[in-house]
Amino acid sequence: MLRLSTKGQYGVRAMFELARNYKKGPLSIKEISKRQDVSVAYLEQLLNKLRKSQLIKSRKGPGGGYEINKRPEEISIGLILNALEGPVTITQCLGPKAKECNRVEGCVARLLWKSLGEKIEQFLGTISLDDLIKEEFNQAGRSSNFKRDGLNGILMPKNLMSSSSPQTARYSRRVKITG
Repeated sequence: MLRLSTKGQYGVRAMFELARNYKKGPLSIKEISKRQDVSVAYLEQLLNKLRKSQLIKSRKGPGGGYEINKRPEEISIGLILNALEGPVTITQCLGPKAKECNRVEGCVARLLWKSLGEKIEQFLGTISLDDLIKEEFNQAGRSSNFKRDGLNGILMPKNLMSSSSPQTARYSRRVKITG
């Protein structure tokens, strides 16, 4: 089944820590490592990619560390994963090795996998670091900022559940699942 790599998982967790520290100054890589139980060496690789993608910035010297470059509500999980892993490619025929497949041109299954990848990317684009911060706060109080969508049964941020929300309208147009 589909599985997110540790690069994506740990990268989102590192960005979550930086978002929690937003407007409080830089956070050291050692502190991120301690809070998320990820090795400093692995974090260095991930944070370097995120810095090159301009999602974070780094400061050197005493009191230095890493900070997010935008407000937490402006950074989606989709942006983070794309910076670390590239676009969602469900199968090899959608990635750089597509030319190796002799069925690429007329393959109906390829269209299905491409569509699924696009839907995943669209969904991940609707969840921000701010949503995760709010979810952490809500979980501490035992309520949740996420709810199952009655139409598709998928977990969504509650702010997308209101039909009057402009985000909901945008999401509904992009992620229409027909059966």
